[in-house]
Amino acid sequence: MTITTAKRFSITEYDRLAELGFLREDDRVELIKGEIISMVSKGKPYSVYETRLERELYKLVGERATLRGQQPIIIPDYSEPEPARVIVKNRDNDYLDDHPSPTDILLLIEISDSSLKYDQEVKLLLYAEASISDYRRKAEGRWQKAEGKKSKDMPDAKRV
Repeated sequence: MTITTAKRFSITEYDRLAELGFLREDDRVELIKGEIISMVSKGKPYSVYETRLERELYKLVGERATLRGQQPIIIPDYSEPEPARVIVKNRDNDYLDDHPSPTDILLLIEISDSSLKYDQEVKLLLYAEASISDYRRKAEGRWQKAEGKKSKDMPDAKRV
């Protein structure tokens, strides 16, 4: 009997694959617990929620924090997910040296359209294990909040 084990990539290895051209910038993939996972296509409801969310977040946050959308965050040592939106602490270099890590994140938002089951079973747990304290998800037309301590730096979320 042959036993096989999947190769789990570290964040460094994953980033190196991109540098070498094995992963292209337009590839819709993310690193989750060492596995390179294809991201689902965005449906029309997802795109509309994302547009509305972006519009409202810019009004609420202003210059008090940095808004990032569909950009990587680092969850050491084997995950580099790309949430729909994160609000992170401001940095002078706008995270040019490194992507934001859990301690930088004030609010993380996922928009679940066709990815609801995956977001509930995999990503929610990943974010909780990383101690991301404020995580919200837009799913089935309504906001859902994952329990955790609320960031003192940001106001309550407004319905979008």
